Amino acid sequence: MAAGLPKRILKETQRLMQEPVSGIEAVPDDNNARYFHVVVAGPRDSPFEGGTFKLELFLPEEYPMSAPKVRFMTKIYHPNIDKLGRICLDILKDKWSPALQIRTVLLSIQALLSAPNPDDPLDTTVAEQWKTNEAVAIQTARQWTRQYAQRT
Repeated sequence: MAAGLPKRILKETQRLMQEPVSGIEAVPDDNNARYFHVVVAGPRDSPFEGGTFKLELFLPEEYPMSAPKVRFMTKIYHPNIDKLGRICLDILKDKWSPALQIRTVLLSIQALLSAPNPDDPLDTTVAEQWKTNEAVAIQTARQWTRQYAQRT
């Protein structure tokens, strides 16, 4: 582990390694211990089931006083994730608290995949589809999961 990192980050990283979250893999980058390569498995019984989604998570200097920056690198059809991979999640914005941890953030993202919220969208086109014809939206999400998120 890199010297000069706050104890909090070291502790959280060790815990993620020793007690991994089911369906989530988070590995610190070799060159930057504030940067994590994250892989989230699409939750069962969701349109993303069977998919493997790559994300990047970065802990800013102000962490834990400010939220981690998280972004989907894998293309995904979801009302709360835009085309740039940005995520609309309250705990990454105004509901962030220093009591939360990397693990909490990753679990919340996993839960967001299980329960998209078209009423608080980041991608309004996808949200509109989700609201007006959920079956088509789910079908599209499954198709994108097969196309972009399946390991080859």
